[in-house]
Amino acid sequence: MDSPRLALVHDWLVGMRGGEKVMESFCRLWPDAAIHTLLADPASLSPLLRSRRLPPTPLQRLPGVTRLYRHLLPLMPLATRSWRVGPVDLVLSTSHCVAKAVPLPTGVPHVCYCHTPMRYAWHMRDVYLERMRPALRPLALFLLRRLRAWDRDAAANVTWFIANSETVRERIADAYSRESTVIHPPVDTDFYTPRPTRRENYYLVVSALVAYKRVDLAIQACRRLRRRLVVIGSGEEAQRLRQLGGAEVTFLGWQSNETIRTHLSRCRALLFPGEEDFGMVPVEANACGTAVIAFGQGGATESVVPLTGTAPTGVWFEEQSVAGLAEAITTFERRRADISPSACRFQALRFSRQTFEQRISDFVHAALSGRPLPITSARPAARQAA
Repeated sequence: MDSPRLALVHDWLVGMRGGEKVMESFCRLWPDAAIHTLLADPASLSPLLRSRRLPPTPLQRLPGVTRLYRHLLPLMPLATRSWRVGPVDLVLSTSHCVAKAVPLPTGVPHVCYCHTPMRYAWHMRDVYLERMRPALRPLALFLLRRLRAWDRDAAANVTWFIANSETVRERIADAYSRESTVIHPPVDTDFYTPRPTRRENYYLVVSALVAYKRVDLAIQACRRLRRRLVVIGSGEEAQRLRQLGGAEVTFLGWQSNETIRTHLSRCRALLFPGEEDFGMVPVEANACGTAVIAFGQGGATESVVPLTGTAPTGVWFEEQSVAGLAEAITTFERRRADISPSACRFQALRFSRQTFEQRISDFVHAALSGRPLPITSARPAARQAA
């Protein structure tokens, strides 16, 4: 059988976060597929993505666009019209914003791997509005309402949705009234492995420093308990968070994957205080044999097995507050022996890159045959055990 002709679509390629790691897997599975994206910063991409041809769109020609692209959100729906997908058998997009709106050749099916419906237009709209100056909120609310309507219409462009978590499956149903199949994103469990090093007496955060990640809770909880904290990451909240930090908190900025792996192997536990679509960092921590202390909502409840479960890999806290996280830290310290590195590693292997690529390949080939895989739920043992 001839290899299928695919077009790959991604919102933008300006760094190596979860969505870009999904795109890497797509490129490994279909090395001849063309990539379409609104804009790209090759210097910030992996060698695999950097080696692929990335046709520019009008947005790419704007000065400083790879730094300022988030401010161009109102223009992005219009910019998607510039994509020209050639003769293909299937379009496969990976989207948390506008990629689902790619113009399709007549009769070509579209599979969308959805990281979440647009956060700013749907389930986190109020969080984004709170960060704006009050005078700008009415205009922003008007634009976000328009964007929400456009996004719902764009969802009709998708033949089949794949959600990256049960949390996102529920959001897709709420936002678009569509069903989806859950395939969790890939974690490189061959790279993130236990290291021959001693555990040290500090907690770790690895995160983009943006408001919804709630890194402020980790800083304040560690200050309250007088525990050491190392923060790896960069972002628009960096200055404010540094002002919150005291002698207990060390900021390292963004670091290489090798440095992150070293800290994941050395720290006492990873703190994960935000509510995520899925969240790959907790799985990377577990892959290194490291426990995770996570907010008990969102994707972490699908990857981290709590103390109430069989073979726990971390602790959940139910109240997203300084007090809630501080209590979880003290619970972890009291029951640390109940969480084994081998259980953490075993749980992480459920989310390996190889598992992801096999499931995606199976789904795409079933869709190409006209017999797509049935809509399924993938509620893992982590949440069932709670």
